[in-house]
Amino acid sequence: MAPKSKYTTVSIPVTLQDRIEKLISKKTGFKSVSDYVTYVLREVVAMHETKEIPEPFTSEDVAEIKERLTALGYL
Repeated sequence: MAPKSKYTTVSIPVTLQDRIEKLISKKTGFKSVSDYVTYVLREVVAMHETKEIPEPFTSEDVAEIKERLTALGYL
């Protein structure tokens, strides 16, 4: 019997996948969207684990984020 995989599936929007594919096609060294996303998530988790988290959002940042999310139809 083959060993059980130690991976899981995470869904991302197709538009984001397309953007990442375009990005990694420019000789970034990443072989796949999965490799790139894994790298990015490891970096983000490491930042949180080591407390190297950027300063909290300003009220202006929050307003801009809300505007963008509204324009995208999320709010």
